[in-house]
Amino acid sequence: MLHKYLLQLDTLVWKNHTQDYSPMGVQVDARTRRSRIEERIEAFGEVEFALLAEEFGVSEMTIRRDIASMESQNLVRKVSGGAISLPGKSAEPPFEARAEQAAVEKGHLAIEVVKMLEPDQVVLLDSGSTVLAVAKAIRGVNLRLTVVTPSLPVALELVDDPGTTVMLIGGKVRPGELSTIGPAAQEALNLYNCDVYVMGVAGVDAGRGASEYHFEEGAVKRCAIKAADRVIAVVDQTKLGRTQLINVGGFDSIDVIVTDAEPDHPVLASAGAAGVEVRCVERRPARRRS
Repeated sequence: MLHKYLLQLDTLVWKNHTQDYSPMGVQVDARTRRSRIEERIEAFGEVEFALLAEEFGVSEMTIRRDIASMESQNLVRKVSGGAISLPGKSAEPPFEARAEQAAVEKGHLAIEVVKMLEPDQVVLLDSGSTVLAVAKAIRGVNLRLTVVTPSLPVALELVDDPGTTVMLIGGKVRPGELSTIGPAAQEALNLYNCDVYVMGVAGVDAGRGASEYHFEEGAVKRCAIKAADRVIAVVDQTKLGRTQLINVGGFDSIDVIVTDAEPDHPVLASAGAAGVEVRCVERRPARRRS
């Protein structure tokens, strides 16, 4: 995402030809700075404090105050190290955009999930960009897994991995997401007995549990939960505290949450109190531009 961020930044400078904004850190007034920050979040879905501070030539504390002000106006949501956009409950970002967002962090989460898998297990891998990262991390580990999945990208990632057997769930293929949904997919999942279900979701809330954007996608996830002995939810920190349109299940349907959020996050505290095992992967510091 970073290279696109910088390209967009240079484009805005060229278009505006003003003295109030520069990638070299020329300071601007708070109103202009917050407007620019809002543009970034609208374009890319997230921003990082360190990069913004360098861009605008101010301290990270100043950027944090900007974000706090914007959050009070319901323009953004603050997360560890930055801020994210506030999409509507049914506005699902495109798969490609989600795959690029926090790709490095998803890779770290994926490695932690693979450490929890055991040889010769039957593992149900969900659709979505986060679980696709898990599939990539499985390659070459030689766990001799049988992978059941409703995701075409996951199946293609693992179909030629030596020792891995792939079972693709049938059903209606969802455009963009390239996952199978509908009654056929749900019925197919009822045929399987899986050891582990690695689940990706669009939101996890302390009160409502896990949720999704898409009705039929949510229905497939609920069937997958029933098909597995253990459910591992892989949730990057931007999903915590969010509630989307379709309920998937409460904390009683999740055994483990793997996340890059801070351990004291309120949602994780609630999950732990409900008996969910919480594994926090250390979030790496933001890369600074040279």
